[in-house]
Amino acid sequence: MVVEKRVRQRLVDDFDMTLPRFDVLSALDRSPEGLTMGELSELLLVSNGNITQIVARLIDDGLVLRLADGPDRRVIRVRLTDRGRATFAAAAERHEGWIDHMMRDLVDDEIESLLASLDSVRASIERNRI
Repeated sequence: MVVEKRVRQRLVDDFDMTLPRFDVLSALDRSPEGLTMGELSELLLVSNGNITQIVARLIDDGLVLRLADGPDRRVIRVRLTDRGRATFAAAAERHEGWIDHMMRDLVDDEIESLLASLDSVRASIERNRI
């Protein structure tokens, strides 16, 4: 998709950030208490292995913390650091501007229809997992 390709490139150019890293930061930003690796994997519809690699790099960069979750120390929860929250906020603000700019020729009814269609696609994918 053209939009995704352009957003991917802008994230790299402006923030030295991949789209998957942006997606993980976004999910963690919406969950201030943090998420387990399994929750992240399920939420983003990617494998645990992919999430593990992305999170490891985010930890190395000081954007995410890994914490034991309660008494069962085998369960690991990750959450944003202050630096991670600030980094994501800057990238998210720019991301929103890019999307607004690319979609500026669409009228509100077209945008609402597009969003409804995308919601239907996502719901179908979730109902019909392989």
